[in-house]
Amino acid sequence: MTPAELVLRKYDGRPHRRVTGHLLGTDDFGTWIGTPRGSVVHYSYGWRRRQRTREHAVRLLPHHGWWMAMFLDRPNRLDVYCDVATPAERDVSPTGIPRFTVVDLDIDVLRFRSDGRVQIDDEDEFHQHREHFGYPADVVTAAGSAADALHQALAGPHDPFTGRHEIWMNRMLAGTGRHR
Repeated sequence: MTPAELVLRKYDGRPHRRVTGHLLGTDDFGTWIGTPRGSVVHYSYGWRRRQRTREHAVRLLPHHGWWMAMFLDRPNRLDVYCDVATPAERDVSPTGIPRFTVVDLDIDVLRFRSDGRVQIDDEDEFHQHREHFGYPADVVTAAGSAADALHQALAGPHDPFTGRHEIWMNRMLAGTGRHR
């Protein structure tokens, strides 16, 4: 499997999170990256803090959307965790692997596994950073629209949130020799 790096930055360009996973492929919805349990996630400025993932996950970077989704395997209490973010930009990392970079705009949309409840989170952080970083009006509008659309899509039976991720999860597990 081809490695791929996913980089999240804040609006001022500073690092937020980085994880290296496996480039699984592309479909009608976007590019899928797998991060098996134990993948290392680097956090905050300068990538100083590291943590290993506890569950297998597949991440979807939509072709044109202002969001990205992480579909989490059991036993996580969340089924889907979406970051409202700028559309992904693809380039090549210094190590020569595909790199996808987004600007995390703070708003998250979550769906809970137990009851299917959907929640928009961190709107207060979005408003604080909107003032602090001076988000332009078009960014504010796009982020709000993305959060609303994600809430609606996660609450109803709308693709790609109806199980499509299982295809990519199975592909990742088969390619890495991992099991659930």
